[in-house]
Amino acid sequence: MFLPVETAHHPLTARFLAVRTQTEEICQPLQPEDTVVQPIIDVSPPKWHLAHTTWFFETFVLEPHLPGYRVFHPKYSFLFNSYYNSIGSRVLRNQRGTVTRPTLQEVYQYRAYVNEHMQEFLSQTSVEKLTEINPVLELGLQHEQQHQELLITDIKFILSTNPLLPAYLPKPANKLTSKAVKPVMLRVKGGLHEIGYQGKDFCFDNELGVHTVYVEDFSIMNRLVTNAEYLEFMQAGGYRDFRHWLGEGFELATTEHWEAPLYWFQHEGRWQHFTMHGLEDIDLHAPVTHISFYEANAYATWAGKRLLTEFEWEIACNQFHPDPAKGNFLEQKKFGARTATPGETCSQLLGDLWEWTYSAYHPYPHFSKAPGALGEYNGKFMINQMVLRGGSCATPQNHIRPTYRNFFHPDKRWQFSGIRLAE
Repeated sequence: MFLPVETAHHPLTARFLAVRTQTEEICQPLQPEDTVVQPIIDVSPPKWHLAHTTWFFETFVLEPHLPGYRVFHPKYSFLFNSYYNSIGSRVLRNQRGTVTRPTLQEVYQYRAYVNEHMQEFLSQTSVEKLTEINPVLELGLQHEQQHQELLITDIKFILSTNPLLPAYLPKPANKLTSKAVKPVMLRVKGGLHEIGYQGKDFCFDNELGVHTVYVEDFSIMNRLVTNAEYLEFMQAGGYRDFRHWLGEGFELATTEHWEAPLYWFQHEGRWQHFTMHGLEDIDLHAPVTHISFYEANAYATWAGKRLLTEFEWEIACNQFHPDPAKGNFLEQKKFGARTATPGETCSQLLGDLWEWTYSAYHPYPHFSKAPGALGEYNGKFMINQMVLRGGSCATPQNHIRPTYRNFFHPDKRWQFSGIRLAE
């Protein structure tokens, strides 16, 4: 859903440039060599992200709508198309790390070229025309914000595979001592609730299809599960006890020799983890991070609790009304989950960590795909994935809302994902 654009062009241009600048600011601490690495299929090279988000505006806005526009390079569509079969052939996802050319400098030139032509387009196009294509413009901005989060998570994984374990940013000069917040189960009233986006601003198509669901009364933990609590699960042999696990998850954990969350290392008898500031000791009061759905569910079972469904999560969020302005998002540049806030009724619902739910990623009632290539954006991924809610420390603040549905396969760990318990 979209609002008509402003009667003046300037605010839209300013917003476009702000989003584009934020992407480049994320990559600023990197060396050129950091931007071409692809350690696993899930992680795309930062240089590819920079180019792909540019290709999106060139392909879906400038080529069809700016008279006389000439593409920057005729082969870039093959190199930087992600998954749009309607657009044509492309480099396979697992081979993005082979694209050593164009150089990083040339990719930045590509971004500047498209930015310049987008400003030209936004300044000379009528309000009526901009209103007509605003859904595509807004999707392009939201798409780039999604890639900003992916950039953070991919950069962290890339640096973690370097034997030197280099830091993305220096450690904060004065790190505050964290405090424990007692776990409390908060009651949430069940009954009939409406689910889905009902506002007038932007949302993705997978949030549409407002529908009524019935849930029983349930309880939700007032904060995310901490490192100390998860460490108890580990020390109790949780990774080796099949009784807590879904069969597929236990087989994977055994085969892959999982014994701790991603990025955890044992050093001289104590646990440390790799962060965006390099290797650090585990903060026992901070939320456990980089957990797969299988691990989240196994922990919940071990603890005698369960995970929320995505409907329960949305209902609880609407009941407790978290303030996004107080959340921990990309703009805070912490790039790690904070400890829960003492005195807050329900902490960390928006920002900090994506929360795994026990809900498969399926379409809402009356879901329909957009015509053409943009119809491939969400719909074709609605299989074999689980829903996460709430955003993370890598999510842009104005990109999240209570109805936002993120989704990943249940084995994925490199995202900023955590655990909230329910019963």
